[in-house]
Amino acid sequence: MRTVPAIQRRGPAIDIAVVGGGMVGAAAALALSRAGFSTALLEARAPLEWQAQDDVDLRVVGLAPSSIELLDGLGVWTSIRKARACPYTHMHVWDAESGAAIDFDAADEGRDLLGYIVENNLVQWALWQALEPAGVQRLCPATVKDFEVRSDRIVLDLADQESLSVRLLVAADGAGSPLRQRAGIATHGHDYGQRAIVAHVTTERAHEGTAWQRFLPTGPLALLPLADGRSSVVWSLPEAEARRVQGLDEAAFLAELGLASDFRLGRIIASTPRAAFPLKLQLADTYQADRFVLLGDAAHAVHPLAGQGVNLGLRDVAELRDTLVAARDEGRDIAGAHILRRYARRRRSADTLDAYGFDALARIYAWQSMPLVTARGFGVRLLDRLTPLKRRIAAHAAGH
Repeated sequence: MRTVPAIQRRGPAIDIAVVGGGMVGAAAALALSRAGFSTALLEARAPLEWQAQDDVDLRVVGLAPSSIELLDGLGVWTSIRKARACPYTHMHVWDAESGAAIDFDAADEGRDLLGYIVENNLVQWALWQALEPAGVQRLCPATVKDFEVRSDRIVLDLADQESLSVRLLVAADGAGSPLRQRAGIATHGHDYGQRAIVAHVTTERAHEGTAWQRFLPTGPLALLPLADGRSSVVWSLPEAEARRVQGLDEAAFLAELGLASDFRLGRIIASTPRAAFPLKLQLADTYQADRFVLLGDAAHAVHPLAGQGVNLGLRDVAELRDTLVAARDEGRDIAGAHILRRYARRRRSADTLDAYGFDALARIYAWQSMPLVTARGFGVRLLDRLTPLKRRIAAHAAGH
């Protein structure tokens, strides 16, 4: 971090700057502005406009009830739901090796649904459109070159030679977060040596509003229901196998995917072009520094098998908003070290528990020794019969 000019050519200091305009960053800026804080969102590139006539984005997210509640409170959920979102009421998870299965059903939990499968860019676009009407200063394109921490503010040095003075800097700039690195916050974790192949497929049978997940020795395969009747595939494979599957022609890919899914939805009839992304576990050693906090992927990156990455980020948003509102109502400095430690302690503890829980689940399902496979199958069958424990797991996934 280097010293930057004290002259503020964008006007007086504002309360909070959020850097990163993805789903979590945009939600944070909107939530903080609606909570009464003067807020700016800085993003290098504006999102592409979401249009109903476009094909479904390859990147989808399973929004948990806690995330839906947050988005509804921000006034954007109704437009997202009406645009293109698929509710799912059931989840079926089964083990390819032992055959053991576990089912989660919304009705068993006293709810109408377990969540919604929604395109990432639809959520981002809806949030992006709500920013300026809510009073958020939307600075785009904008890149933070450096920042200087002062006793009562942080001064951001922007790439356009201007500077911006804020009371609190929120980094939501992704897993590779340049701001986290500039703040001197280290991370730990490991690379899974896997890639997740994603595509949308047409299947012989209807998805039945169900999220299907099969654990294979090579990694989990998920078939998530889409609003247009297709299913979104998230297929985790070792690097070499992922490259091989990526290189298959469509007919061969459809055949292998059908086998991998145990033809649970019948034959796989057609597929969109495929994409792939690497998988890793990464946790920041701390979520806060002087007048600085981390949100979303900048704080934590987790295995996609539970579909909880964005939901964890949106829970970060709700926790940060509530913490800052409480501090303001008590007449405290919203960026005081003890205030930010409160947020960081709560969210890092919850995120760490979830991240390593997902990691342990991935490792358990990678067991191939027959005694261990047998033990795993016994455990899954037992869990499926333990209704109170299943309800606790479902409630935790829902964010409640």
